[in-house]
Amino acid sequence: MTVRPSDLKTRAIVGLALICVAVACLLMGHILFWMLASLAGVMMQGEWASLIGANVRARRLSMFAICVPLAIMAPDPLAAGPSFLAIGLLFGAVIFVAAITRSIRLALGILYVGVPVLALLFLRAQPGGLLLAFWALGLVWATDIGAYFAGRSIGGPKLAPSISPSKTWAGLGGGVLAALAFGFTLHFMAGLPLRLAAACGILAVAAQGGDLFESALKRRAGVKDSGNLLPGHGGVLDRLDGVVTAAPLAALLVVLPGLL
Repeated sequence: MTVRPSDLKTRAIVGLALICVAVACLLMGHILFWMLASLAGVMMQGEWASLIGANVRARRLSMFAICVPLAIMAPDPLAAGPSFLAIGLLFGAVIFVAAITRSIRLALGILYVGVPVLALLFLRAQPGGLLLAFWALGLVWATDIGAYFAGRSIGGPKLAPSISPSKTWAGLGGGVLAALAFGFTLHFMAGLPLRLAAACGILAVAAQGGDLFESALKRRAGVKDSGNLLPGHGGVLDRLDGVVTAAPLAALLVVLPGLL
């Protein structure tokens, strides 16, 4: 797919602005980061509902339902933070939405959206959490940038032509290399543990898998983007599809060192 220079410029400006907002909220404390993550979560749930064809009533109900676990994830002293209680409430919201709407697919969106938000807030709450949360987000940004430029400059065999015709194996390789470069830069300059830096390659593949999964959802729904909120990017899900899969795995690597 050919990208016009004007579209590329818009995409770059909006992407840079989003990164700046995320980094600013990370730096300004737990509460602002929770607010940003929760806002993104509610919007992502609405986009998920639209992608699976839920009606307006069911869409709104699912957005209200996810607000409960997101609210309890607020840091101390506001609430319990990213805790086991939040995990329980996420599953409770899934059961509630499934029972009321009779739609398992809509209910599963609560986990699809809520788990990565929980993972990012968990990382931010750890000792050295600023670095960990930045690592989890930054490796996805690096993957996207590396995949985009490697795919455009090298081309070659398609990665999954039936799902996303524009993605190539070269792009995947470029994304993995960019993520590894980012991780080892954080290791040498900021003290990121070596095992987490080395894991960036695996997490880059996970991020690309999340991108492909959302592409499959959009193809099934017959739409180009999950929304139209972000010029050049589409919806919030379009922008965070890699975070959805990479962030939970990153959190697992932090909490369970034996995984790597």
